[in-house]
Amino acid sequence: MTESVSATYGVHSEVGRLRKVLVCAPGLAHRRLTPTNNDELLFDDVMWVENAQRDHADFVNKLTQRGVDVVELHALLAETMQVDGARDWLLDRKIEVNHVGLGLVDGTRAYLETLPPQRLAEFLIGGLATQDLPEEFRSGYISLARESTGAREYLMPPLPNTLYTRDTTCWLYGGLTMNPLYWPARKDETLIYKAIYEFHPDFEGSTIWWGDPEQEWGQATFEGGDVMPVGNGVVLVGMSERTSRQAITQVAAALFAQGAAERVIIAGMPKLRAAMHLDTVFTFVDRDIVTLYPTIMDAVHTFTLLPSDRSPGVDVVDEGTTPFVDVVAKALGLPSVQVIDTGGDVYQSERQQWDSGNNAVALEPGVVFTYDRNTLTNTLLRKAGVEVITIVGAELGRGRGGGHCMTCPIIRDAVDF
Repeated sequence: MTESVSATYGVHSEVGRLRKVLVCAPGLAHRRLTPTNNDELLFDDVMWVENAQRDHADFVNKLTQRGVDVVELHALLAETMQVDGARDWLLDRKIEVNHVGLGLVDGTRAYLETLPPQRLAEFLIGGLATQDLPEEFRSGYISLARESTGAREYLMPPLPNTLYTRDTTCWLYGGLTMNPLYWPARKDETLIYKAIYEFHPDFEGSTIWWGDPEQEWGQATFEGGDVMPVGNGVVLVGMSERTSRQAITQVAAALFAQGAAERVIIAGMPKLRAAMHLDTVFTFVDRDIVTLYPTIMDAVHTFTLLPSDRSPGVDVVDEGTTPFVDVVAKALGLPSVQVIDTGGDVYQSERQQWDSGNNAVALEPGVVFTYDRNTLTNTLLRKAGVEVITIVGAELGRGRGGGHCMTCPIIRDAVDF
């Protein structure tokens, strides 16, 4: 597979047949959530981990029963840590003085070197607390940590938002982006993905369009929940709470320069929690059917980015008052797009959107996964002829790091319009 990975892997639409996805099972990182730290770690409440694991396993089972190849992040990282040079590469970057603290680097590194790959992967994602460090690897500097006060300090922080795999990297046609994420609690995630894409034999040699977690990106933040390769050389991007114009224009320039896309359509959204990502307010469920939340989408200001021979390689077209869905339909060569609004009255619609009612995961054209609690919107989808497969969202939807972005499509077919 490694000899042709860039040709084999790729996401060429939002609704084409889903072939392979990356997920991350709830685990140690979610057991680290407490009422004290859940807000900092972008969760609305602590998670009932066992129920979340059960519901996530049910989701994976439904994917595999439908023929999707599912890979899991803990397992993928453990396999990567077995590759020559991979463990040293990642620990060199994770276990250094600015993160671990003076006097604790050598002991922490020595302890992690003793661990089997599976246990190391668990700590890399779940976090390594000072209390996890065995006595024989401790130095006097550990006494500076607030272990005895009930607080928890980490030599490596927990990364519970790895549950939302779509955000950290996203496949756009034949390559991917390594995304600088918006919230501090998520910034360490991308380095783990870089290790996988650098060393894992199934992904080594992947085409990286843009992004590198070892660089400082300033205001240029970019998250996969805002990014939709919809086919016909078109990429939709939400300019949202978490994806900035500084990043969008750079990504567009990189895609155009490498011939990866022909146009980027920007949905300029308000910087609100309710509009944290484009896929929380707008999702394709079939070739020409979308579900959307009108309260946000009616206020979107649309722009189109096109390749240019002039520096910096991107032209900006202000679409004025033309609705976003009309700009998208025209770019795809469609006469129109059927719109299914979030279900219910003004109160019910807001509740459904808050529960990721507009965030469906397409299995193929006209077949989608949604949360079971979005009953009104699910009913409207079914009435429109869309097959709806429900999963339990009571625990899995507690995070605000990524909402319902629990799958990162790695291989998805193109569709004909």
